[in-house]
Amino acid sequence: MKRLFDIFFSITGIICSSPVLLAIWVLIKLESKGPAIFKQTRVGLNNTDFVMYKFRSMYLQAEKSGQLTVGMRDPRITRVGYFLRRFKLDEIPQLLNVLNGSMSFVGPRPEVRKYVNHYNAEQLRVLSVKPGITDYASLKYYKENELLGKSADPEKEYVEIIMPEKLALNIQYINNNSLIGDMFIMLQTLAKIIC
Repeated sequence: MKRLFDIFFSITGIICSSPVLLAIWVLIKLESKGPAIFKQTRVGLNNTDFVMYKFRSMYLQAEKSGQLTVGMRDPRITRVGYFLRRFKLDEIPQLLNVLNGSMSFVGPRPEVRKYVNHYNAEQLRVLSVKPGITDYASLKYYKENELLGKSADPEKEYVEIIMPEKLALNIQYINNNSLIGDMFIMLQTLAKIIC
């Protein structure tokens, strides 16, 4: 049932957002060199790697100076990128991930392998379900970049404090997930973006 939901709404979302997708693609290409779509290897279901799609919000090769985005004034972020990140528009291409089955609308946000390597046996349970575009952890840490921007050691704070809290919320989701619960999370996410 969840897969049918994902297929239907990802196709609907791609069709309905196609004018927005085209406009964003043009704006990114006009502002900076490089592809409009950013592809990054993340860890998904059953601890397997997959390619996740996002609109590129940083200058080319920016990832080489670190995986974490620290604050909304990170100099690696383009002007268009600030706008995309503010309204989560950079995430729209993940509808393709939902359509191809590597992601779902709701599920634990996928991490890069560097951080998954820190998971303990209990935390690895988050890899027993498909990763998602949104989840309880995304709602709680909606302004994660700003939190990390205030930290003296963002990497340490993420690995030792934020990531374990997010994983605990993900395990809570796994223990109690349902289609109704997923719809509630999606509505909360839309409310966060709009407000």
